[in-house]
Amino acid sequence: MENEPMEARLAAVYPELPPGERAIVRVLLDDYPFAALGSLRALAERAGVSPPTASRLFDRLGFDGFAEFQAAVRDGARARSRLHEFVTRPSVSSTSGSAPPETGGVAARLPEGGADGAGSAGRKAGAAGSAGRDVGAAGAGGGGGSVLWRAADELRAGLDSTLAAVAEPLLEAGAVLLAEARTLWALGGPLSELAAEYLIRQLASLRPGAHRVPDSAPARARTVLDLGVSDVVVAYDFRRYADDTARFVHAARGRGARLLLVTDAWTSPLADQAEILIRLPREAAGPIAPLAHEIAVTELLLVSTAAHLSPAQRLADLDALTQAL
Repeated sequence: MENEPMEARLAAVYPELPPGERAIVRVLLDDYPFAALGSLRALAERAGVSPPTASRLFDRLGFDGFAEFQAAVRDGARARSRLHEFVTRPSVSSTSGSAPPETGGVAARLPEGGADGAGSAGRKAGAAGSAGRDVGAAGAGGGGGSVLWRAADELRAGLDSTLAAVAEPLLEAGAVLLAEARTLWALGGPLSELAAEYLIRQLASLRPGAHRVPDSAPARARTVLDLGVSDVVVAYDFRRYADDTARFVHAARGRGARLLLVTDAWTSPLADQAEILIRLPREAAGPIAPLAHEIAVTELLLVSTAAHLSPAQRLADLDALTQAL
């Protein structure tokens, strides 16, 4: 059982639990994994039980306290790809003409008769919800359209949440760092490296000394060798967090370089190294990966950085050189 996904472990133990511990499981599964990321007291309050009742659940699951349970949730989530999560949703693989059953609610993940024996009521509510979704799917152009509309809704919600969560003073502080650094070096993981590439391409038009971190270890070593307190590293680090990103950042920080970190709701292990920490909210995970939201934050950083520079002549010279070459 220890090797099962945490959601499956919670659902499996659910029928054997007393009412208070069942309430904790329902909260966890209804908002998994984010419900597990706060404090034990906050989780207990959401479930309407006492902290000792919540603690007994994690003891029953074989964890040495709530902190160990949280670590297991984080580790399990870090190992999962957003793309894998998306394509394995029933709605994505369904070939029927109507929208499939919802996967987000707790009833779908608890055994028959789940919510304290309210299985029949849950099934009736589910049937009603399914009928409503069928109507929506038909209006959106059938089952395939329902998947696309849901993805579009997630993208819109993520972008709105991202723009609301990234406060202007935080962006302003990041822009000052990017404008005043002697040199800038950006890197990311397998997908977020695209955001790093975009940042550097645009920054190199606004100011000198903006570079992508090279790929090879010898080239990275030469880069770190010349770093100091006047230099800035911009790292995009998202679940699954990249080991080579962490190694470069730790080495750069060891030479005195400052760090601007863009990360997700889980918060990169590099967070405690960052002078400026931009954390995208949970909605920014997107239907597959948060690249659209990373680029949106990057755009805001670029606009704010440009306001701290006087790039007009540089941009004019760049245009002239581009035409000449």
